[in-house]
Amino acid sequence: MKPVLTPQEAADLDRATQDRGVSATDLMERAGRAVARAAVEVAGGVYGRRAVVVCGKGNNGGDGFVAARHLAREGMRVDVVVVEAAATGSGGAGANRARLAEQGLAVREWLASRAERSLTRADVAVDALFGTGFHGEPEGVWLEAIDALNAARAPVVAVDIPSGVDGRTGAVQGSAVWADLTVTFGAAKVGSVLLPGAERSGTVRVVDIGFPEDLLEPGIGLVEPTDVASALPMRSMEGHKRSSGVLLVVAGSRRMTGAPALIARAAARAGAGLVVVAVPRDALPAVQAHATEAVFLALAQTQDGTVALTALDALLEAARDADAVAVGPGLTTDDETARLVRALVGRCPTPMVVDADGLNAFRGDTEVLRRRDAEAVLTPHDGEFERLMGRSVADLGDRIDAARALAEASDAVTLLKGTRTVIAPTEGLTRVNPTGTPALATAGTGDVLTGMVGGLLARGTGTLDAATAGAFLHGVAGRLAGRELGEGTLAGDVIERIPEAVAAVLA
Repeated sequence: MKPVLTPQEAADLDRATQDRGVSATDLMERAGRAVARAAVEVAGGVYGRRAVVVCGKGNNGGDGFVAARHLAREGMRVDVVVVEAAATGSGGAGANRARLAEQGLAVREWLASRAERSLTRADVAVDALFGTGFHGEPEGVWLEAIDALNAARAPVVAVDIPSGVDGRTGAVQGSAVWADLTVTFGAAKVGSVLLPGAERSGTVRVVDIGFPEDLLEPGIGLVEPTDVASALPMRSMEGHKRSSGVLLVVAGSRRMTGAPALIARAAARAGAGLVVVAVPRDALPAVQAHATEAVFLALAQTQDGTVALTALDALLEAARDADAVAVGPGLTTDDETARLVRALVGRCPTPMVVDADGLNAFRGDTEVLRRRDAEAVLTPHDGEFERLMGRSVADLGDRIDAARALAEASDAVTLLKGTRTVIAPTEGLTRVNPTGTPALATAGTGDVLTGMVGGLLARGTGTLDAATAGAFLHGVAGRLAGRELGEGTLAGDVIERIPEAVAAVLA
């Protein structure tokens, strides 16, 4: 898991490192040198090359001054531009600006026409305007500088985070730099991991500038393929279908027969040895036609063809024979069916994944959802989240805070779907999933994710790891399908790429 820092954690790490005897001057020097190396690489060398370094206030501007000095020493022609109050910067930034003058390198204050001419001739531009503490909307000369960097044809190297991106949330209000490469220090920052900041950051390169490893204690991690590979169970040579995991799927209704079939197929592709699909009896023929490897349980139904409350005992008995349960998609919000869901989730004896109408049954009442006998993974999208919590994701600050809030309120692992998907445990490291593609923005792909998480739970993977691995592999499978099929990608296409996604992670 790659560590990810909030702006406050980054500031605390900086202070704690200085308390260990590493000076702020040394940290700035190492940071600026790393930025200079990256700029040389992006420019394709130093001979005949020109760099423009656009500096702002504080440490971010100071890093830019250091980078400019090293670029000039390497033999590159360097234009250094400072914006507004950065011209009177003090501390490390002021000292490093003074060193530029000692080296004979002119530092010019921002003038749009002059800076734009410099950027037109540049082979690389360095964005050292704002640091990770920025939030809000850039205005005035700051906005001019950001727009000029974006208009330049030269590739842009951002210092720590692209200017204009909120370092805490990844939000962009107004304008922000589009970087080709972001050089960040010690660990990635939240603003370059969450969208839209992640998209603005280009390639993110984490460099070591001397932070002691024992001081790096983030609350957020970025999921890597090795994390998923270590979480995936392996089948025994003496295994059979039941030892590979039995998943009970409780989903669907007379008018919504696709969801249970998609869940069943995805669970099987994720390695579940046996999938039992429980649906209202009127839905059974349609589901059977599309989930040929599953076995089925016909349930008592309401007049509208949804699962009836009288099906509870049969479902609890089936759950006792299963290793995991997936409940929710396609059940509808029928009142009687919602009562069935609340009773089933509360008394289910096996780990479960709860999605869609399984979550809607607990609208505004996470306390009832909390009173369960088994561990659970909740997989809401933003709309389902708002119905559950009575507040939107934005109301809670950002996707990480929102996922953590639901995990705490429900005492369940929360997989908040979206870009990007966040997996929050009830305690411990919150995980951000980096995989995915716009190809997944189509009907049924959420059901595929439910099936994948359910299949992994059935195979004995813990709730947090099942949610993490399911989200990561879902994104990889979607990317594989999208690469081949583009805009025409369907949920079923994603299912067929699950084995390939698993193989890619294990390679």
